[in-house]
This record gives sequence, structure tokens and C-alpha cells, in this order.
Amino acid sequence: MAQAARIDELRAAPAYNVSHLVTRDFGPLTQAVEAVAATLDATAVERDRAGGTAWYERQAVRNSCLLSLSVPAAYGGPETPWPTIYRIIRRFAEVDSSLAHLFGFQHLQIASVILFGNPDQKQRYLGKTVREKWFWGNATNGLDTRATLTWRDEGAGGYYELNGIKSFCSGATGSDMLNVTAPRSADPADRVFLSIPTNRAGIKVLDDWDNMGQRQTDSGSVTFDKVRVERDEVLGPPGTNGTPRATLRTLVSQLILVEIYIGNAQGALLNAWKYTHEQGRPWFQSEYTRAIDDAFTQQHYGDFHIALRGAIALAEQAETQLQQAWERGDALTAEERGELAVTIYEAKIAAARAALDITSKIFEVMGARSTAAKYGFDRFWRNVRVHTLHDSLDYKLKDVGKWVLTGEVPVPSIYS
Repeated sequence: MAQAARIDELRAAPAYNVSHLVTRDFGPLTQAVEAVAATLDATAVERDRAGGTAWYERQAVRNSCLLSLSVPAAYGGPETPWPTIYRIIRRFAEVDSSLAHLFGFQHLQIASVILFGNPDQKQRYLGKTVREKWFWGNATNGLDTRATLTWRDEGAGGYYELNGIKSFCSGATGSDMLNVTAPRSADPADRVFLSIPTNRAGIKVLDDWDNMGQRQTDSGSVTFDKVRVERDEVLGPPGTNGTPRATLRTLVSQLILVEIYIGNAQGALLNAWKYTHEQGRPWFQSEYTRAIDDAFTQQHYGDFHIALRGAIALAEQAETQLQQAWERGDALTAEERGELAVTIYEAKIAAARAALDITSKIFEVMGARSTAAKYGFDRFWRNVRVHTLHDSLDYKLKDVGKWVLTGEVPVPSIYS
């Protein structure tokens, strides 16, 4: 009831016209997106402080029509273009970075099935995602090699046994299905994806996520103790070693991170903008009576806006190129995939820099009173600071510089 009352309060509050700063048009999805965003916004500050699992808000996302957006029409989904999905991630990250992360990673898991699964697996997993409103969890951390997959030969009834642990398992808590990665031989490079129910015997989702940002992404650990995995639950062929198209999974993931950065920066800017109008005070040496008239304040907002607009422009260019690469299917070449990677890295570096700068410097235009815990404005910086450590920005910048100097595109990997 508290959440519902808060949502009604938000909808009844006077609205500022910020159409010159942000776009709120998601076509026929606009009403559903804005309804979920209002639910997330209602208790975002309090939930960020509390941590744990956002059960009510996760259910609101599940009850919407948005969980299956990326499922192809052939399997009953709406086959929504990636640029639209990415703009929805940005909108959610503007109010609740954790749930935006879970929403984005939902579609990353769907993309994994699309790219790596065989026709029967796609029909089964994607069809049920639509019909049963599955929420997918993630246990695919490629740098955590503690999970092992061993073949148990029982003739026609042979199966794999999954043991070990995975960390950074975003969305595993409360999920219906898990995507897991593990090597199926002594060769670590023989890494496969498998899709299994989260409630299967031997799987334990741990409540051990306690980081300073992204507090409700449920990104803790999952343990596997003699978990039975059937042959047809290992994705493929094509699996992870298919065509250049199969390597698009990493790039889908990278653009999710980009929009989480941008969403946090946008949320920080809009909250600061509102605070400056309502509670901002000009410095006592200023000749102005309104904070919004102060020349230094205006200069800061100019910097914020330009940095954010630049990051958005690069992100949307990259997202359009990703959609084009996605539609090329197996005709996509390694060179085309590599050039797309460079474009995405450019967007990621620009978005990370803009987000870290904006989420930190908003306090310079709001003043000391804005640091009160009740506002929760610090969550934007904490979220971005945690998320920008997901993988090395320095190495992304190196790859861009190498391409500038030599024309060599990045080699596909679990992070590139």
C-alpha cells in the first residue's frame, strides 16, 4: 500500500517541463514503460539504502509486457528493436539503476539463447519466456572458473554434473531460469552456456551481495552441488564458437552498461535540476536572488548537458549499428563486427566519463544541504562507480587507440 500511495503522489505532483532535456517517447510501449518507471521511482531511495531484493518492483516488471521484448516473433515475442530496448534501460536507470540492470540482463540472457541455442532450444526457452513470463538470472561470469561440468556416462541416459560456484550472478534471486557458463572438459576454452531452472536440486542462490552501489541487483553468488544438466540444456550448436554473429552477445552486454551509465547521469542531472529550481540558493556574494540565474551554476549545467548529449549521441549511433549487425545474421563479417565493437567502446568511454563527472559534480550546483541522506543523490555516483569497474575502461580505450593507429579491430572475447 505504501508503494501505491507513493506512486499516486508522484503522479499528482506538479510536473516540470523537461522536454528540452529528455525524451519520453517509447511508441506503443510508452504507457507500460512509464507505469513501471513510476513504480521504481516511488521507493528507489529507501530501497537503495536497505539493499536486498526488490520483490515488489521485480513483480511489477514481470507483470508488464516488457520482459519478453527481445524475443523474436517466430517464438511469440514482439521482436522489439535493440535501440528501443536500450532506451527503456536508460529510462529505468534514471530512477532505479538496480532494476534497470536486471531488466537489461533479462534481455542479455534472451540474446544468449537466440545466439547460441539450436532451433529446439530456442522454441522451448523463448516460447516459455513469453507464455510463462520467465525472469532470467545470470551466472555467466567468465573470469570466475570455479564451476565445472563433468559428463556422467550412463549410456543413453548420460548427463552432465555441475559443481562449484559462480560470483556476480545478477538477477539469480527469484529467477525462473539461469544461464550458467562452465568448461565441459579440462580445457578452460571449452566453455559452454547452459540454461537450467533456478529451483533445480543442488542450486543455492546466496544472499551475499553487499556492495556500495547497484544495491538491489541480487549480484551475489550461486553454488552448484551435483546439479544434473541434461544434454539438451547445453546451448548449441552454434554455441559460443559460432559465426561472428554469435560474438555479438558481448556487444549487447556492453551497450547495456552504456545505458546504465547514461541513465544514472540523466537521473542525477534531472534531480539536480529540480532541486536547483526548488531549493537552490545563490552564493551570498552573488548579485542574484535565484540560483538558476547564477553564471557559475549555468556554466556547470551547460557542461553537464553537453557531456550527456554527447554520450547519448554516441550510444544511439552504436545501438543503430548493433541492430543492423543483428539483422545481417550469419552474413555478418568479422571486420564488420570489429568495427561495431570500436563504435561501442567509443560510446562506453564517453558515457562512463560523463556519468562519473555529472554524478559527482551535481553537488557543486546544489550545495551542502543536498548531501542529506533523505535525498539519496549519492546513489547515482555509487551506482556508476561500481558499474564502470565491470571491465577495464583502460583496455577499451587502448583498443580504440590501436584501431585509430593501425585499423586493427578488437579480437572478440568475453569482454570485447
